[in-house]
Amino acid sequence: MNKQTGWLIYNRDDAEKNRGYIDWMLDEAKGLDLDLHFHFREDIKIGHRFNELFVEHKQHPIELPDFAIVRTIDPFLTKQLEQVGIACFNSSFVSEMANDKAKTHQYLTSIGIPMADTVYCQGKPSADDMDFPFIAKEAHGRGGKQVYLIEHAHDLAELSEGNWIVQKPCVFGKDIRVFVIGKKVVAAVLRESSSSFKANYTLGGSASLYELSAGEKALVERVIAAFEFGMVGIDFIFAEDDSLMLNEIEDVVGSRTLSALSDINIVREYLIFIKDRISSQPDI
Repeated sequence: MNKQTGWLIYNRDDAEKNRGYIDWMLDEAKGLDLDLHFHFREDIKIGHRFNELFVEHKQHPIELPDFAIVRTIDPFLTKQLEQVGIACFNSSFVSEMANDKAKTHQYLTSIGIPMADTVYCQGKPSADDMDFPFIAKEAHGRGGKQVYLIEHAHDLAELSEGNWIVQKPCVFGKDIRVFVIGKKVVAAVLRESSSSFKANYTLGGSASLYELSAGEKALVERVIAAFEFGMVGIDFIFAEDDSLMLNEIEDVVGSRTLSALSDINIVREYLIFIKDRISSQPDI
């Protein structure tokens, strides 16, 4: 049996900040007998010629891999890779849904997932969208950035033009990230902040491992059932009665918090999942 080949794709800016993670993934791939190659997104050209889709590297033809781990937010690229026969992790559908907060909420509302009351804005939020106070989130923001507490009309001046959602506030400074590979819940982390309404670990919050209750795990599994995930982080916030409400899904999820709190090798688990998936679906 031929060794399975894959691409690990980052854009240049993100690769600079994630060199350790990239090396970790490449090293783990070697140990699993996966032929994984790193590529910058900027070096990959896609299009069609003579009514056929193509993928090139640095303007030259390249042998296509069995799979691609797309660690940049580019569902259009991912869709092109899928259409030429490359299995992608995460898929273009997951990437499209998870990287647009409005689409995430619209899609999961249809299956009854509890979430904060939300208005999908046409452009920049206004005082007419929801009673103060409310939370304004740029639809494509990541890592707790482009998220603002709007208490008065003059706070709206902080917001730039773009695509936004606004939400009714819930419990501030506390949330849960659930790490998921495929259909499996790997671990959950409670993130808290005493100084900000945002609890992100990378923004200075604290974190601890969290044991999901049976009811909380059932809610997570309902979200999982709506997708075919590779690896994601599913973030939940707390309602006033301490029940969980879905906040967002992180497509290109990092594992700094989980690595700091446990000895779980989530990169190895992810690569094993990909290898098993490719092996069981040779024609994917």
